[in-house]
Amino acid sequence: MGEEISKIFNKITASISFVCATLTSTFGIEWVLFLGYLILNIIDYITGTIKARTNKSESSSKGLNGIIKKVCYWILIGVSFLVSFLLVQLGNKININLEFIMLFGWFTLACLIVNETRSIIENFVEIGINVP
Repeated sequence: MGEEISKIFNKITASISFVCATLTSTFGIEWVLFLGYLILNIIDYITGTIKARTNKSESSSKGLNGIIKKVCYWILIGVSFLVSFLLVQLGNKININLEFIMLFGWFTLACLIVNETRSIIENFVEIGINVP
C-alpha cells in the first residue's frame, strides 16, 4: 500500500513540476502573476454564485455571462501582450527601442487584477460579510 501511494505521489510531483517548468519557460517567472489572476477569477465566480444564491437571483444565463466575461478578459490580456510584442518587434526592425511598450500588457493585467479584487469585495459585502 505504501509503495502504491509513493508511486501516485511521484506522478503528481512530476506532473506539477512539468506544468511549472513549461509555464516558466513560456512566461518566465511572471507566470505566477497569471496564475494569481486565474485564482482571483475562480474566487470571484464562486463568490458571485454565493451572492446570487443568497439574493435568490441565481440563473444559468447570468452564470454563463460571467464565464464569457472572464474568458474575454483573458483574450484582452492576450491581445494586449501580443500588440505590445508586435510593436517592440517593429521597433527593432526600424532600430527604435520600444521595450517600454511591454508595460501596456502588464498595465492591462494589473488593472484586471484590481478589478477582480474589487468584485470579490463587492460580492462579500452583498453576501453580508463585514468588510473593513
